[in-house]
This record gives sequence, structure tokens and C-alpha cells, in this order.
Amino acid sequence: MEKIYQFLTLLTLIIYWTTTAAITIRIITKRRAIGVSLAWMMLIFVLPFVGVVAYLMFGELNLGRQRAARARQMFEPYSQWFKRLHHWRQYHPQLLSRYSETITSLCEQRMGIPALADNMLQLLDTPQSIMDALIRDIHAAQHQIHMEFYIWYPGGMADDVANALIQAAKRGVTVRILLDTAGSRTFFNSHWPETLRHSGIQVAKALPVSPFRILFQRIDLRLHRKIVVVDNEVAYTGSMNLVDPSYFKQDAGVGQWIDVMIRLTGANVPVLNCIHAWDWEAETSERQLPSPPVLDPHTQIDIKDIVQVIPSGPGMPEAMIQQVLLQSIYQARQRIVITTPYFVPSENLMFALVSAAQRGVEVDIIIPDKNDSMMVEWASRSFFGELLRAGVNIHRFKGGLLHTKSVVIDERHCLIGTVNLDMRSLWLNFEVTLAVDDQQFTQQLNQLQQQYLADSSAIDVNVWMKRKFHQRFIEQFFYWFSPLL
Repeated sequence: MEKIYQFLTLLTLIIYWTTTAAITIRIITKRRAIGVSLAWMMLIFVLPFVGVVAYLMFGELNLGRQRAARARQMFEPYSQWFKRLHHWRQYHPQLLSRYSETITSLCEQRMGIPALADNMLQLLDTPQSIMDALIRDIHAAQHQIHMEFYIWYPGGMADDVANALIQAAKRGVTVRILLDTAGSRTFFNSHWPETLRHSGIQVAKALPVSPFRILFQRIDLRLHRKIVVVDNEVAYTGSMNLVDPSYFKQDAGVGQWIDVMIRLTGANVPVLNCIHAWDWEAETSERQLPSPPVLDPHTQIDIKDIVQVIPSGPGMPEAMIQQVLLQSIYQARQRIVITTPYFVPSENLMFALVSAAQRGVEVDIIIPDKNDSMMVEWASRSFFGELLRAGVNIHRFKGGLLHTKSVVIDERHCLIGTVNLDMRSLWLNFEVTLAVDDQQFTQQLNQLQQQYLADSSAIDVNVWMKRKFHQRFIEQFFYWFSPLL
């Protein structure tokens, strides 16, 4: 019997060593960011069995064989749809500012999506104004309403939106709703899915989660986009999920969530609609490619409002949004203002921010004073020292959980959308960002950021360097795992 135990022990060690070695080789050969590779290897060697299982479940961008095959079939028709945009009158690359020119060239070369003129953007910065505008447009809908969100949380104004959708469906409007399975778990456990479907509304789950699927695809990849398109003429995107902040996460101790949405009309509405169509087809196999932008040949184009739509996520060009962020930061000459709820930057992004401050650019980063994620909070703090020493200003917002994701460069160019400055948004989740080449809209966003700054307190570098040893230790502990958050 003792020999059997010895044999089983030896066999277990051989299996463990072989698996660990194989995964380590796999991590090295994938040639990812050094920080990501080191974090995974540390996890595997410090927590042997837990680390191996975690890597097998979450270590690679595995969308599943069926989904990957479907995406390959979808690529050509969607690529052709985007190529046709280059022949439309709203395409004016020669009119781009120096800020947008390189970003648009990057997006065209890597994704085939051009920047288009003839847009009208409205910045909505309160839950009431966002929901009121959305409900008005739903009531005015005549043909189609397409929606996708990471979170739909029932209650309050979110229920008002649901009732408006039911009324639209009853008068013959086609309504399609796509929601992330994990983010909208409360919604799917409520009566609302059945109620909406009973009214003729199509409700689909994005990226389903189940123990069985763990064996075939990575389950922590999430649909983080927020898109609404009405009649292919009006669109919304931004940071706000379909929630009423007075109902959502009231016991989290972070205050109400502070968000913005952009109401968009004009040439880029069909582009956002096409992104929704891609996500819808990926989940349902139903193709709903929208009509491209339409412009009467005698209509004057407003060349000021040029917008580049930038989708990102698995299956799309790798690190697309990070490249756009880096390009924007390196082009800054006077000032960069960033708002983000979760700040866990990559090595490249850290270097860009530090370099900007060291060459004399004023860099302001606004984050929430209290965060709903303890791990992200501590990992975020681990970056403060280097940034503060370089001259970056870090401000902690006191008015709630600041959820707005925005970047303003020199008060002339801006990025706004669903992307957090953390590894999950930059590398893993399905996101969408607008790069706006319009000074008037950028000034409006800049004014909103100044309001956030007025309700924030700046971190003093001297005080920060005197924080207690146990705080530094916790920060460094989570820093090692920051590439995985």
C-alpha cells in the first residue's frame, strides 16, 4: 500500500510539473505584455493548483469554437459595409485636425472604419436628462429600436424605459435588446424578460455564463458596450448603463453613480447600428446590417462635427483602443484631463502619462474617492507614487462614484465612451469609444470635467509618500496582479 501511495504522489508531482511547465512555456510564447506574463507566472508558482486552474479558465482570449467560426463568416460582409463608407459625401479625411488625422489613419488601416462628418452631438450629464431624452426618442420611434447594455437593473427610471419599449412594440416597432448575461443577472432573474418578450420584444443574452461553458470558452469576457439606436437616425452611447442610480448598488457605500451619455444624430448613427448588428449576429446568428448614412446631394455638410467610431474587443484588432489612447496622449501639448472609475493602467499607458508630465504637459486624472471594487482600489493606489513624482495631478472625486470615461486633449480633441483605464477594458471587454474632432463639443466636455475637478480633492505628493507601511504592502500585493484585473 505504501508503494501505491508513493507512486500516486510521484504521478501527481509529474502531472503538476508537466502542466506547470507547459503553461509557463505557453505564457512566454504568447508574447504578451511583460507585466501580464509575470503576473500569471507568479500566480501559478505562488498558488500552484489555483493558478493553473485560473489560467486554464481565464488566461487566454478564448471565445469558443462556435463563436469564433461565426465571427470568421461575419468578417467579410461587415468589412464590405465599412468600406462603402469611404465613398460617401460625409468622408472628408483632408479636413481632419492634427489630433484626429493620425487616429483616423490608424482606425482605417486596422479596422477599415473611417471618420465621418455631418454629426450632431448632445452631451447629457444627469440621469434624468438621459432617461427623459431616451424615452422621448423611443416614443417617437417608427421602425426599429436596437439596444445593448452591460447592465440593465430594474427599478425607477429603468422601468419607465421598459414600459416605453413595450408601447413602441405594440404600435409595430421592432425592438431588439442585447444584454450581457453577467452584468444584467438581476434583470434576467426578474419578471422583465418574460414581460418584454410577451409584448413582442426580442431579448437576447450576450456571452452566457455556465459551469459547462468554462470548459470551452473564457467566461470573464464581457459585453461592456452601451448603445441605443432608434430608426437608424438617433443613437446613444457613453458610460451609463440602463439603471436608475437611486436604485442601483445603494448598499455599496460609494454614493450614486455619475455618468454621461452622448445623443448622436447624423452620419455615424448607422456605424453604431452596425456595431450592434455585429454583436446581435454573434449571439443569435441573425443578420441585421443597417442602411449606410444617407445625405441628400443638395444638403450642406457640417464639416466641423467629425467623429471616429472605435469598437474594440476580442476578434477585433488587438490593443486598438490602447493605441488610440497612446496616440492621443503623445500628441498633447498643453493639457490632458482624464476621468475614469477604474484606473489600472498598462505599462505603456503609464509611460505615456509620465512622459507627458515630464515634458511639461499638465496632466489631471480624476477618479472616485470611493470605489466599488476593493482589489481595483488598492491596485490603482500602487501607481500613484510614480505618477505624482512625475508631476501628474491625481484628484479624488467626492460626489459619488464617478463612472464617466473621458479624455480631453488640449481642450480641442476628446475621447468618450465605455472604456475604463484598466486592463479589462483595454484588452478583454467589448467596448466602444468616440473620438470627436469638434471643438464646441470638446469644450462642453471640458467644462463638465472642470465641475468634477471642483468637487474633488487633489492628492498631495508629500502626504502620499508618508502613508503607512501596511498600506504600501497591500498596494504592492495587488500591484502584482494588476495586469489581470
